[in-house]
Amino acid sequence: MKHPPPPIPVTQTLLTSMGQHVQLAAAVLLVFLLTARWYSDDLRELVEDGPRVGHLLLQTVYGLVWRPSVDVRAGDYGVGYPLAANLSACHPSFTDANRPTNCCPLRRDADQRVIDFELPKLVQSPLRVRRAAHLLNNEYIAKYQRAANNHCLYCTGSYDQVNSSFLFKIHRSWLFFPWHRAFLFFHERILGKLIGDDTFALPYWNWDNPDGMVMPEFVNEGALNNEQRDYTHLPSNVADLNYHVGEIRRQPEQQVAVNLAFMYHQMVSGAKKPDLFLGCKLTAGPEGACNGPGTIEGAPHNTLHTWVGSGLNPERENMGAFYSAARDPIFYPHHANIDRLWEVWRKLRESAVPDFTESAWLDSSFTFYDENLRFVRIKVRDCLDIAKLGMPTKTSIYRGSRPDQSRLKKQWTGFSRRLILSERPRFFGNQERALESTVRVKLHRSRRSRSQAEKADEEEALVVYGIRVKGDTYAKFDVFVNLVADEETTGPLAREFAGTFVNMPRGARRVPPESSQSDVLMKKTLKLGISELLEDLEADQDDTVWVSLVPRGGTGVNITVEGVRIEFVR
Repeated sequence: MKHPPPPIPVTQTLLTSMGQHVQLAAAVLLVFLLTARWYSDDLRELVEDGPRVGHLLLQTVYGLVWRPSVDVRAGDYGVGYPLAANLSACHPSFTDANRPTNCCPLRRDADQRVIDFELPKLVQSPLRVRRAAHLLNNEYIAKYQRAANNHCLYCTGSYDQVNSSFLFKIHRSWLFFPWHRAFLFFHERILGKLIGDDTFALPYWNWDNPDGMVMPEFVNEGALNNEQRDYTHLPSNVADLNYHVGEIRRQPEQQVAVNLAFMYHQMVSGAKKPDLFLGCKLTAGPEGACNGPGTIEGAPHNTLHTWVGSGLNPERENMGAFYSAARDPIFYPHHANIDRLWEVWRKLRESAVPDFTESAWLDSSFTFYDENLRFVRIKVRDCLDIAKLGMPTKTSIYRGSRPDQSRLKKQWTGFSRRLILSERPRFFGNQERALESTVRVKLHRSRRSRSQAEKADEEEALVVYGIRVKGDTYAKFDVFVNLVADEETTGPLAREFAGTFVNMPRGARRVPPESSQSDVLMKKTLKLGISELLEDLEADQDDTVWVSLVPRGGTGVNITVEGVRIEFVR
């Protein structure tokens, strides 16, 4: 072996109990390879010479890769060109502790043809109906225990874009939702074939519903258990959807109330436009670069990854870092719920118009191996109708709740007058500001007292820009508007809460050439809808608002911000 044993062990009982049958032996080998933080050439040769099913599993579950689908230099794409990845340039990665971790797939046969995705023929192909994890029966749990042994580690920034030295990334942009939907689609079909059940579907962890806010018990049993979790958060602890590492311990009923208020903001008041919910418009090349996640990706996606991951590990592995998150079987119910919430949000909009209409989004493509070892190219436009994909979700009623108007206007008016007399507004000027403590800024509003029609057409949004996180570590700050109360103890239950920024570390990176440094070090942007919030605070007619950036969990020492402004988003 060329590297020392990985610090995260493989469960030995799993290896011995499944070692007789050829297919299941291949699955065990897959688990071993995918849960290790190293990947030796000896093992690579062993798998390539092994049974075809082992080759199938490694190529499909492990090799989630991208390939050009269109000529990105031709055509009129509006905001930019569609994205694709250069498969000939997969980069080895290193953790922040300088441990090697290789996300690259096995070699593909040079003559293997790429086929375009076709929607499944639902008359011939059984529906896979996703169910809430806390409502599963024993028969289903038994199936999932077999299937989850074959999870995969997907690449994050391991490829360059086609015709560019910029990295191809599927987080922190409008590609987050469609890529993960395609990922789950092929993952379900591969696992269904492996266990001999073509109706198998992943459950979803229904953490936005009070009855589903604890970690599902079945993921802590047998092969689905993962040692690299924060065991202070196991059932019956209620998940904190706005979690930070210096967490506030609440009673279960209070935590549920906080979660419901938080989800209302992330799904409704702060996410009324696609740019706000889905993320920034990432397109090909340096001119199309952006780094701005939507509301749900920032939290509760990132926050729950961190909440589950072990605080004993440098990057809160497994769930707490992108490179290792898929090693934990709970990754899949978590992302199945993220995918479900995309559908819920679309229904809340009550609009037949696609989330985005730009070809740069619709024609961006991802390439996966399917359950039959075919190399399939799927575009974003293929991922937009979950029913046509044969992936309906048996969904529960969305349970978010609008926060109360927690402060009277006269109370804020008095506070504002005292603030103006005692403290000059802090302008960022030409320098970044560190968030070692709360930073409060005064913003001028160019448009006041807009009609409801105007607000429906354009959402007033708070933009925190030029966010830099040192070392790509975990970092978090909350944002408030016209906050009166103590910011250290105030959270989503207060109507002044405008949203949150959460940086989840990749945990694995390559040392890039100088030409890629600007991509790796790209600053982030946070956009938060505030039209409804200003109405609730009776501040819609005010000329100015005060914005507070409140660092959480001691992570502000690693955060700098260039400034805050107001934009109007269509």
